[in-house]
Amino acid sequence: MIEVQDLHKSFGTQKVLDGVSFKIEKGETVMLVGRSGCGKSVLLKQLAGLMSPDSGNVLIAGENLCSKTERQLLIVRRRFGVLFQGAALFDSMTVEENISFLLRREGKLSAKEISDRVNEVLAVVQLPGTGHKKPSELSGGMRKRVGLARAIIYRPEIMLYDEPTTGLDPVVSDSIDKMIHRIAREFNVTSIVVTHDIRSMRRVGERIILLANGKIYADDTPENIFSSKDTMIHNFVNGVSDDKEIDF
Repeated sequence: MIEVQDLHKSFGTQKVLDGVSFKIEKGETVMLVGRSGCGKSVLLKQLAGLMSPDSGNVLIAGENLCSKTERQLLIVRRRFGVLFQGAALFDSMTVEENISFLLRREGKLSAKEISDRVNEVLAVVQLPGTGHKKPSELSGGMRKRVGLARAIIYRPEIMLYDEPTTGLDPVVSDSIDKMIHRIAREFNVTSIVVTHDIRSMRRVGERIILLANGKIYADDTPENIFSSKDTMIHNFVNGVSDDKEIDF
């Protein structure tokens, strides 16, 4: 479903991605991890065609995004659903209006069809009957679920999750993880999850890709990553600082 070939990206003199290559099969769930500033978000944007690489290719189901016009990219982006870190809901709109925003603008479905679709995805994210509420009336975890409902209402083939459990307590984080797993399984969605949440790395991913210094440092199963004796991998998954001495 996704193939990245020798991807390079720099901003001025700062090299962010330095020859990144990997493949993700249809229906697979991959955790994209690494220290802050290692290029995870930049890579995510390039996968969705929101940013062009300096060199290299991004193929989605065999289509090379790097050779497409902006109009052509709009069509490819419809394959994607995105859950943003802060959910990115419109505060002035109700839950139903947020979820159905693009469907209403397109005008291809009747009001009843849109309402049925909204109710369907609200049931999937376990928030039935909340369509009339405003985002300010919801908890952080509920807002994340509404953001997820908005992403899957278009029935995407690929889901991109940007820090889906950030700022949530462990119980709510667990429920979000289970929802990501359920959506991947029930809808056969290919999923890429950017996260710093070690528990999520264990629970959700079938593979873990670790970025470091603009390159893929490791690409393996959670079991192998968490049992690795490699110093960098061990320190990352156990939250151990490289600093020999910290002066307080």
